[in-house]
This record gives sequence, C-alpha cells and structure tokens, in this order.
Amino acid sequence: MTNATTVSAEAAASDATILLRADDDVAIATRDLAAGLPLDLPAARVVVVETTVPRAHKVAVRPVAAGAPVHKYGQPIGRATRDIAPGEHVHSHNLAVGVPTHEYEFGTARQSPPTTMAGRTFDGYVRGDGRVGTRNFIGVITSVNCSASSARMIADQFRGLGALDEFENVDGVMALTHGSGCGLVPESEGGQTLLRTLRGYARHPNFGGLLVLGLGCEMLPVTALVEDLGLPEGALVETMTVQDSGGIRATVRTAVETIRTMLPQVDAARRRPVDVSNLVLGLNCGGSDGYSGITANPALGHASDLLVGAGATSVLAETPEVYGAEHLLTRRAVSEAVGRKLLDRIDWWQSYAAAGGGTLDNNPSPGNKAGGLTTILEKSLGAVAKAGSAELAAVYEYAEPLSTPGLGFMDTPGYDPVSVTGLVAGGANVVCFTTGRGSVLGSKPAPTIKLATNTEMYERMHEDMDLNCGRIVDAAATLEEVGEEIFETILAVASGRQSVSEELDLGQDEFQPWQLGTVT
Repeated sequence: MTNATTVSAEAAASDATILLRADDDVAIATRDLAAGLPLDLPAARVVVVETTVPRAHKVAVRPVAAGAPVHKYGQPIGRATRDIAPGEHVHSHNLAVGVPTHEYEFGTARQSPPTTMAGRTFDGYVRGDGRVGTRNFIGVITSVNCSASSARMIADQFRGLGALDEFENVDGVMALTHGSGCGLVPESEGGQTLLRTLRGYARHPNFGGLLVLGLGCEMLPVTALVEDLGLPEGALVETMTVQDSGGIRATVRTAVETIRTMLPQVDAARRRPVDVSNLVLGLNCGGSDGYSGITANPALGHASDLLVGAGATSVLAETPEVYGAEHLLTRRAVSEAVGRKLLDRIDWWQSYAAAGGGTLDNNPSPGNKAGGLTTILEKSLGAVAKAGSAELAAVYEYAEPLSTPGLGFMDTPGYDPVSVTGLVAGGANVVCFTTGRGSVLGSKPAPTIKLATNTEMYERMHEDMDLNCGRIVDAAATLEEVGEEIFETILAVASGRQSVSEELDLGQDEFQPWQLGTVT
C-alpha cells in the first residue's frame, strides 16, 4: 500500500524516532527524548536532541529558516515562525499553519486497490429490499425534541438485564432523539439536513422495526420521515404523536405495547452468509495524536483498500479535517466533477467558518496539540490516510445515501458524534474510529470499532479499545499486518461479535444530527 502519508521505502526508524520521508524536516519521537540524546539518521547523519521532545511530537532533523515550509509526510505542514535548528522540538512555539496553496489535479493518481479479499463473506441480516444489516434493532425515532423524553421512556422499558432475553436475535430497542424539529424551517438547508438524517436512520438496514414518534404540532411531522422511503413490503413501521395518543403516559403505554407486538417478528430474522461487498464502512477519527497518521490511520486505510478491492463501500468524512490535504484526494478522483465537488465543500466550509468569526486553521484542538499535532495541515495529512490509496468514486452531502461502491467522501463537521451520525444516516453499517488520546464513542445502530494509535493509551484504556495499532511503532507488527487484522475485525463485528462500545451499550446518546439553518 502506498499513499502520500504512509511510510516510504526511504523512511528510517530507530528506537527513538521515525522519519517518514528521507527529505522530511522533522522526525516523530517514539518515546520522550532528553536533551543531548544522539539520533541516528539515514546517510550516516547524527542529530543531537537540543531540547526535550515529548513522545509523539516532532524533532527537527535539519535546519529550517524562519518563514520556510516545514515538511512531514513529504508535504508542507506549516511554516517556521523563527529559525529552527536540528535537534529542536518543533511545535506551536516555532511552527504556524500559514495559508495552504495547492495546484489541484484531477484523476492523476488513480490506482486500483488489491482484490485479495474478493469473495469473502460475513453473516448479515438480508432485508426485503436486498440491503444487508449488521445488527437487528428496533428504533424509536423522534421527529421533534418535544417527543424526546417520551421516546427515551419507551426505549428504557426494554433496556437492562433480562429485558429482551426471550428475543435473542434482537439487539435492542433504542431511542434516537435530537434538539430540533419544531421551529426549524423544513425547506431551509438545516431543515433538509435534519430530514435527510432522520430518513436515513429510518431506512437503515440495521433496524428490523421502527416507531416514529412526534408531538403532533411540529413543523417536521412524523409522516415526512416515512413517506416514499422505499422500504420493503412488510417492513415494521408505526407512527404516533403524543398529542393524539393522550399525553406522555398514554403514549408510553401504547408505544410499549406496539413494540412488544413487533418483537417476535423482528426476532424471526436470522443472519446468513453474504458477500463482503455488502459492507458500508464509515471512517472517522477523534482525539488524534502524533501517531494517528503513522499507525491507526494508514492501517485503517489498508483495511479500507482491501474492502474496496472486494467491492465494498468505504467513506471518509470530517471536511474541516481534510483541509490542506484535499489536493491529495482530488488527484485520486474518478472525474474532475467528483474532485470539484470536494473543493466546493471546502469552499463552503471556509465561508461557514468565516461567518462564525473563525477559520479552518482554528483546529487542532488542545488535546490534539498535547498529543503532538501542531497545525491543521499536519492533522489533515494524517487524517486522509484512513482512506488508503483507492480512487475517490463519489462525494456526498451530509447524511446523503451512500450509493456508489468504492471509496467515497461525506461532507461532515469534525465533531465526532455529528460526523458519525451523518455516516450512519448515509447507510454505514460498520464504523471504524481511530483515536490517540482515547475516545469513548459509540454509534448504534451501527457498531463502532475503536482503534488505538499508541500502546500507552491502549494499555491505559484497553477496556474501551478494540485493537492496538501502536504495535506498528513498537515494531511488533507491520502496517499491513495490522491493516489485515482490522479487516478481519470488521468482518467479525459485522457478523455479530460485539465491539467494546456495544458491550457498554454506548451509541444512543451519540446520535447528534448536524444542526443548521434558521429557527423561527
């Protein structure tokens, strides 16, 4: 596997640093580096550490003049704000983002992913329209925040030990609540985004049954969520409003009985082997650190390539976190139109940020910076590694149905719950989430697989992580080996093995639709 952010053949690793490209200006510390430590570099060069460098942070391996670009991954990650000497710690005190400038190319770096996993299968739930679920939930979806408490009361009747013991093929009853739906203008951008999100969940193949619950006087009525969804004949879908049902108590009683009648039918579904091409993988990251772009993200990119090569769908997201690296994706676009759609979304985000008094280079977060990331360019270059090297087949708006097999990109915010909500609304039936600082995200009804970027965090939070990708830096496994392990984990989880977030019943509260638009 090769892409712009994976380790090149010329890269060098010692017990103290990793140099990703022979001509990079910085290396990444694999442990805390004390002043005076000599670093062995390619071509028999030795650099002495001048100042303490924390683990996962950057150390200069050659002099950089003030105002000159600093390179990592073979790409500029910002400009030096003062002269930087070899051996110095490179971070916020001497590196700033600057304004990225790129010459955009379209389709000049397209390549076909490996097909070695073609024909593999997983055990899924085949719905009446042929789509495949990896879980079998009953959903209580709200059209408006006013029905949120009622929906939670309903779902809570089916939570806890023993609540669904007699229905072993039902994964649970979950409430999907949000903070909008009433004063939101339905025809506005925000109204359409919310509607698209709720309808995406309503038709998600991981739901075997559905109850849509409203208050009764909202601008986004329950009927709008289920009309013309194209659900298969016999799909279990019921609608209710609190006002017409006689208030909260009466609504909860009626809804619980309605769901009880659904349970035997939902429980009758059985998993069966299906081709791996039925997987739709959402790619996301959060709490990133200096290892994200060299361990978990490129390893996930390798797994993504294996899935795409087998005919599946894999979708990158978080538009503000590809800013500065979008030129690498346009080079992989199947057409100029696809590449320009991505650039249009970048332009929209720059205007959106400016309207709010911000800029896209406000990122990285304080946690990212503590973990070794300095600029949005550096963060983005590492983030796009999750997409492997496959050609970019499609670009989607938030929560738009993921209809094109292959690698896609969805326009979402960088905020993890909102981003993952959009991917699941689009149809992702599995999510892989990389983290260096330690995220505890879940994403029901789609399972989330959490990938740790470093061993220290994995060992500290092992009960919240599914797989340790830090073994790549530890030289205990290769990137390709970990990528294949991720691939096998995806198949196992898609076939019913619980991820650690599912063991804790996480994911209901992380349903967070993107809120945009005028509220009246």
